Amino acid sequence: MKFYLAPMEGITTYTYRNTVHKYFDHIDKYYTPFIVATQNLRLKNNEKRDICFDHNQGLYVVPQILSNNADTLIWAIAECQRLGYHEVNLNLGCPSPTVVTKRRGSGMLGDLNALDEMLDRTFKMMPQGMSLSIKTRLGIEDTSHTRELMHLYNKYPLSELIIHPRCTKDYYKKPVHLDDFALALQESNHEIVYNGNILDVYSYKQFHAQFPQVKALMMGRGLIADPDLVHQIQTGEVIDKEVLLAFLMELFDLYKVRIDGVRNTLMKMKELWFYLQSLFIFEKKDLKKILKARTEEDYKAAVAHFISVSEIDPREKRDIHFR
Repeated sequence: MKFYLAPMEGITTYTYRNTVHKYFDHIDKYYTPFIVATQNLRLKNNEKRDICFDHNQGLYVVPQILSNNADTLIWAIAECQRLGYHEVNLNLGCPSPTVVTKRRGSGMLGDLNALDEMLDRTFKMMPQGMSLSIKTRLGIEDTSHTRELMHLYNKYPLSELIIHPRCTKDYYKKPVHLDDFALALQESNHEIVYNGNILDVYSYKQFHAQFPQVKALMMGRGLIADPDLVHQIQTGEVIDKEVLLAFLMELFDLYKVRIDGVRNTLMKMKELWFYLQSLFIFEKKDLKKILKARTEEDYKAAVAHFISVSEIDPREKRDIHFR
């Protein structure tokens, strides 16, 4: 099985990716948070920093692109090639209303004729030596067009098709539609990557037992909550607390330099703890010390204390706080 880290805006930046790779080297591909291909044909400064090839040395990184027309998509693909990449991913899965209302992300799934035209022009103009994968949901209001969508994708030489088997209106909270995923798997001619609710060893085993033919998984929240989850899946060994502490301290120090100061760094790290808390059996008062910390010293002391006194949850099926 291959394991991919899903893109999560504001979290899986190059700083996070590199630090995860240093301490937990079990991920086969890292996908960047999407870069927006707009009519002005320019990358934002934060997008440039994140996909800068020098910032991603030693990792298999795939830039993800958000676009709703062939011209901007072709430009973004060529720009990624210029920066040293050979593979990009088209985001047709983001359910955010601010994205969908602009007919981007999963908003493109509302007009399959327009999507077909965009992909047709894109592949006709694809820069030589570049490959394109797609990350998709299965519809906007419902998944009734799954078969039609798979037949559309079958027309094009995608390097991979990553399927998140929900529709847009499901967002992330409703159950994944595994019956529709089974249909997509049956109808697709592509190498399929599954994405959706693989949060712990238990959910991995349940999925793998049902779909043993799937050879690659993309995981987001599960890997943010436990950056060593792939290793636990492979060996049954839970994360080492000393390694986790070293990872979190180095990540803090890198953020402090790269995102301008302690206050912003504290906000960034506390966002991670929304997910990380699910890794532990803990006392609420110990977590509150982390979330209320106002200084670097208080934060680091609270994290060190929390990890020393809290138990890593050894169960295969964990109490996931962010469902």
